[in-house]
Amino acid sequence: MAPVHASDLPPFHNEPFTDFSRPAQAEAFRAALARVRSQLGRSYPNAAGTRRFQLPATQSSTNPARPSEVIGVFPASGAAQADEALAAAEAAFPAWSARPWEERAAVLLRLASLLRRQKHDWSAWLVLEVGKTWAEADGDTAEAIDFCEWYAREALRYARGVDVVQTGDHNECFYVPLGPGVAIAPWNFPLAILCGMTVSALVTGNTVVMKPAEESPTVAWKLYEALLECGVPAGAVNLLTGPGEEVGARLVQSPVTRFVSFTGSKAVGLWITQAAAVVHPGQRWIKRVITELGGKDATVVDASADLEAAAAGVVAAAYGFSGQKCSACSRVIVHEAVYERFLPMVAEKARALVVGDPEDPRTQVGPVISHESHARIVAALGATAAEGRRLLGGGAVARDGWFVQPTVVADVAPASRLAQEELFGPVLAVLEARDWEHALAIANDTDYGLTGAVYSQDEAHLEDARKRFHVGNLYLNRKCTGALVGAQPFGGFRLSGTCSKAGGRDYLGLFLQQKSVARKVG
Repeated sequence: MAPVHASDLPPFHNEPFTDFSRPAQAEAFRAALARVRSQLGRSYPNAAGTRRFQLPATQSSTNPARPSEVIGVFPASGAAQADEALAAAEAAFPAWSARPWEERAAVLLRLASLLRRQKHDWSAWLVLEVGKTWAEADGDTAEAIDFCEWYAREALRYARGVDVVQTGDHNECFYVPLGPGVAIAPWNFPLAILCGMTVSALVTGNTVVMKPAEESPTVAWKLYEALLECGVPAGAVNLLTGPGEEVGARLVQSPVTRFVSFTGSKAVGLWITQAAAVVHPGQRWIKRVITELGGKDATVVDASADLEAAAAGVVAAAYGFSGQKCSACSRVIVHEAVYERFLPMVAEKARALVVGDPEDPRTQVGPVISHESHARIVAALGATAAEGRRLLGGGAVARDGWFVQPTVVADVAPASRLAQEELFGPVLAVLEARDWEHALAIANDTDYGLTGAVYSQDEAHLEDARKRFHVGNLYLNRKCTGALVGAQPFGGFRLSGTCSKAGGRDYLGLFLQQKSVARKVG
């Protein structure tokens, strides 16, 4: 395996998004959709070390826009398979961790190149398995490429170790990996997040068991195969599918597991944090837990704001991928001086969104992920019908698939369910604030602290938000979604997780520990 050195690499830059208005790019994407569609319905194994296996019990992923269409069929693994995969990861750890940093970084660069060459095919899988629109799928794939490129370069920086003071001894301090760990990924960014979680652990010398969400196993399997193709040995990376309550729970609780990297719901993340804190017989470490959880993200529209820009940014952030992003704008807090002017603007823009099958390039809002999600969101809207003034939407779309109407609810009280609970769907709550101080207080009055945005022309208010808007990712005069690797490290405060800052300078350190060595001189 040819190593890579920092001097060999150009400066990092984010992967460009595809311009689908160009006929050649649109035609290339249609061809990718056709290629992927020809592969639907296949059965795939799980992988523990060099062993690939099927099981009598299976689970299927389906197209949320066409629920009768099966994307992939996978084993429903459980505790026994979790133990086998962790044993394989443990056995592979000594050899993989001994590989030079430069060799492991080269693997990530090869993966980035592979993803770039096959970009439309990866995005097509995202359209069909989780219902992303063309643009949202393209962004997901671009972010996966960015993670590979960024973490490869970061690994070479971490390889240099830590600067320490020299005394009468010769002192050095360097990084060593943790051991075998688990990456439990969500369905809403099934390529980018799983890729980022996995390659960050691998490039730092750890071994990984990948556990994708039950809704998106096919994308995960394709990523697993790509990792092997790019030079990761079987065992250094493993893949299990199955119910989280069984296979996921065992992966978290096993004494072999050294770290758990999780992105998903607050409830599951808190359970993982608690379960991982228990030291089981045979366990010789305190497990490290890295979480990125939910959000109830707010955009503040100040009295001086450009209302047209604010309405456009709010709608883009609220309804992109049907609101199924932890960074999505689910609350907009509007100064009373512009409240009545802003309401029809945001409702009009939301009403103009094209709801439909994400395979259609005109679609702007696709389905939610599953029947369960659809039923939960519709039920919540019914239960909270009295919490505000419905301006738009409020229920299911009468068509095949798990579609929910883009919904705008005005006059929502800050303490209401609509203002406090994460619905993870295309629902926007609009709240009125008396003044700037009141707006900021409402924005901060939540269990979460992931993303936020402020639209204002008042420099004092923007600076005040910079200091006191308590979120991990704050955006001024732009939408609160779309963080870019390297530029806007992503991760939040409070119950939004451990503020791990994926795509940032500190992220790889979460998968490492420092070793200090002092040698007596003379």
